[in-house]
Amino acid sequence: MARRWVATEWGSPDSWSFEEYEPALPGEGEITVRVRAAGVNPADAKHVAAPRSGVAFPVPIGYEISGEIVAIGPDTRIGSGEAHPGDQVIAFRVRGGYADEITIPAEKAFAKPTTLDHAAASNLFLTGTTAAEMLFVTGASPGETLLLHGASGAVGVAVLQLAALRGIRVIGTASAARAEVVRRFGGVPVAYGPGLETRVRELAGGPVDAALDAVGTDEAIDVSLALVADRTRIVTIAAAHRAEADGIRWIAGSQPDSARFRDEIRGELVALAQNGDLVVPVAMTFPLSEAPEALRVLAGGHPGGAIALIP
Repeated sequence: MARRWVATEWGSPDSWSFEEYEPALPGEGEITVRVRAAGVNPADAKHVAAPRSGVAFPVPIGYEISGEIVAIGPDTRIGSGEAHPGDQVIAFRVRGGYADEITIPAEKAFAKPTTLDHAAASNLFLTGTTAAEMLFVTGASPGETLLLHGASGAVGVAVLQLAALRGIRVIGTASAARAEVVRRFGGVPVAYGPGLETRVRELAGGPVDAALDAVGTDEAIDVSLALVADRTRIVTIAAAHRAEADGIRWIAGSQPDSARFRDEIRGELVALAQNGDLVVPVAMTFPLSEAPEALRVLAGGHPGGAIALIP
């Protein structure tokens, strides 16, 4: 028997159940994966935190995994091509990744980059696709200067790397303790807090062409509005209420256009990781049995990198 985390009612991770279950045998177009690491993301808990339509309990938790194929359905290929039992894979937008074994649609799986261990690989897709979409929807291009709020976080670090590869200059907000992380990945660090707008203007030495918000604070949105002339070039992943009120962009994986883009960009991200051009700093790991504690740490803010659950 395998084990997995499920939500049986609306509420926090403390109300979830860690249960035994039998993964389904893979049919055509499916694979069964022995999970070696599951990425821990805010969406894992938000999905079942408060009542909303379209959700039927019990809900298996976890969207992103890294592991190895233990069984494969007939006439089945994965998202990156041919695959066999024993192959190491990563998968994104699955249901029930907080498990030690899971059967998933094969098209959601890609060969795991050999340059990443399982903990890092299990956090590649959600942060990487989010970062890529933020740059895409703002139309960021070589030679431009961007302001990135939350530059030392998991999504922020992915933005910094993708921007550097494209010749885009990024001024990134961070605490003094995390400024070196921003520099390491090609950004120009700036301390958040009172006077942020002035500090960014001085560092930019010219126009700020676009702003990317990964923190959702009013300071982040207000400073972005003050610095970026075109509101369609301000994007947030954390302040949907401000997007509607102020006419800026809000993106989320639940939006059809976002989901389509994020699915299409997966292969490119795998290639970048395989080439060593995209890394995933991991701050800490937890045993699978301690999923609620891992999410408490994540919700507390500033974990210092990605978090993974290890079965």
